[in-house]
Formats: sequence, structure tokens, C-alpha cells
Amino acid sequence: MNVVFTCGGTAGHINPAVAVANLLRERRPDAKILFVGAEGGMETKLLPREGYELETLKVSFYKRSLSPKALKHNITTLFDLRAARKKADRIIAEFRPDVIVGTGGYASYPMLRQGAKRGVPTAVHEANAMPGLTTRMVADSASRIMVCFEESKNYYKNPDRVEVVGMPVRREFLYTTRAEARKKLGLGDEPLLVSAWGSLGAREMNKLMADFLALEVKDGCPWHHVHATGSYGWRWMPELVAEKGVDLKAHPELDMREYIHNMPELMAAADLMLTRAGASSLNEIEAAGTPCIIIPSPNVTDNHQEKNARVLERNGAAQVLLEAGLSAEALYEAAKDLMNDSAARRTMKENLQKMSVVDSAERIYHTILELAAK
Repeated sequence: MNVVFTCGGTAGHINPAVAVANLLRERRPDAKILFVGAEGGMETKLLPREGYELETLKVSFYKRSLSPKALKHNITTLFDLRAARKKADRIIAEFRPDVIVGTGGYASYPMLRQGAKRGVPTAVHEANAMPGLTTRMVADSASRIMVCFEESKNYYKNPDRVEVVGMPVRREFLYTTRAEARKKLGLGDEPLLVSAWGSLGAREMNKLMADFLALEVKDGCPWHHVHATGSYGWRWMPELVAEKGVDLKAHPELDMREYIHNMPELMAAADLMLTRAGASSLNEIEAAGTPCIIIPSPNVTDNHQEKNARVLERNGAAQVLLEAGLSAEALYEAAKDLMNDSAARRTMKENLQKMSVVDSAERIYHTILELAAK
């Protein structure tokens, strides 16, 4: 069996594909697996480490503007897309895939489109609550559309081809217990708050968090707090925090770092998490069952993050606050209220775990087998 996984751009597109490919490689050692991504994308660094062969296409996104610069960019994009389709045809002719699986990003469109045209079974995985541009462009021709949320079915013309599979996440998010995580982290019974706004760091939210840390100090540091600034935030946030009168060395319970590399442990140990609403992050939160306050990024296409967050909110699994007009004081009071309300956190945790699809990779794996058999 030959399987193409096509994805790119962000870890949220790449990691689910890798999780399923790993399962396929484990169950079907004779299967041939090829990844197709974008030139210069994150996939060029991540996938070779996983031991997978990678082909790349030159692709870019359309700019929604009529400015001369945007129009010039979009003309170049059209020529790149034509070349990407030709290369996709060559890859399909040479590799002869039984199935093509797309997990998001502009790089997945040429392979899914050309595969469907050539009669190859195709499946697209949509991580967001509402379909993104690539999914909308291939939805009518895809053999199967795989979504994370039950209510997402309502956004597609052919719900009979839509399957709820969830989002594959690392096993550690599912099976790390609070007790073992806290032991590993050297924590006792003290409350733990975790905050993170993405691997790069959201400038406005990090500025707000500097004031948030100052409020914690003023309040006697009522909990242990781990905050990840992201790579950009790390360049300037320590200085800003110091300007706010916060001496991190004098307050070891305030742990500010660039990245959180042990997120499964911290999510399992945390009483509350403050975070964005990227699809991958939310599925990890569901898997870990970590009570959360979500502040969606306002700077994403089609306002996807708020729509993702509202799904959790409607299911009683999260509290949602909007960044516009949000103050450090308001966020601090919301966090403090939840940290002091164990019953509300317990309900939130139960609802998160009800939403989590623990066998997501397994479901996608069986969809691949079913499509390949046809």
C-alpha cells in the first residue's frame, strides 16, 4: 500500500499526519509512505527527523487585497500553483498512491486536487470547527472529510462523507496522570497556573501578562505560575516585567520561560491554563482535560480561533474571553475565580474529556485502509 500525506505550514498541520503515519508504519511495515509539503516550510525540518521521505511544492497563499503589491503577489501565486499541479501529477504518476491524505496548509491543495482528478481516493482532515480555505476548495471532490467536532458536519454539503475523527495528539497528553506529573515536576499540593500564547508569542497578550504577574506579586503569589513567552516575547518581556516591579529571582513561584518543552506534564499537573484557541492546542487541552480560559487570537483568517473556542464554551468545557478591551485585572479576576472554584474546574475537566476523541489516529488509520481497499 502506498500512502501520501500532504500538509505544511505549521506544526498543527504536520503533527497529526506524523501521528497517523507512525501508526501506519507500525501496523503495516510494508507500506510506502511519502510526505508532500511546501518549499521552505516547517515540514522540511520536522519530517526528516521522523525518517520520512519528503517532496516539496512551491506554493503560497492569496492575499485578500486589491493593492498593487497584493495583485502582483497573487499573479505569482497563480503561476506557482500551475507549476505545483504539474509536479503533483508527476509525483502521483511515479509514486502511484492508493490514498492521499491532506491535513491542512496550502501545500496540501495541489496533491488533493490532482489526486481526485486522477481517480485516487483522497481524504482531508480539517482541524478547525469551520472549514478553512483548502478544505472548502477540495470538499466536493474529496472521498472523505475528517473533522474534529460533531457540529462541524453542518458546514458541509455532503454530511454522509464527513466523519468525526478528532485530532491525533501525543499519547502523553492522554495518559499522563496528575499525580505522576506533579511528582516529576517537584510539585506538592500548591495550585498551578500555566499560560502560553503560541511558540512565537503574542505581543499584546505578553504585555498584558506582565501586568498580570505584577498583580500576582501584589496578591502574595497565590499559586505557582509557569508562563511561556514564545521566541519573540523572550527578547523583551523579561525587561518589561522588571519595569513592572516584578523580581523573578525573588519569586521562584513565578516561572517565566521561552518555551514549555514538557507541556503534557504541565497540562496534567495544572489547575488552570490560559491559552489561545489553535485547533492543535485545544485538542491537547481536551485530551489532558485541563480547565482553561481561552483568549482567541483576533489575527487569524475567518476568525477561526474564536469559532474553535466557542465550541468548547457551548459544551461547558472552557471559559472564553476576547482580547479586545481585555485588561490584566479582568483576566486576573477570572483566573482567580476559577482557581478558587474546584467544582467549576471539575465540571470543566469532565466536559473536556467527554469531547476528546482518544482514538483519533486509529480512526484515521482505518479510514485510510477503507479508502485503499476501494
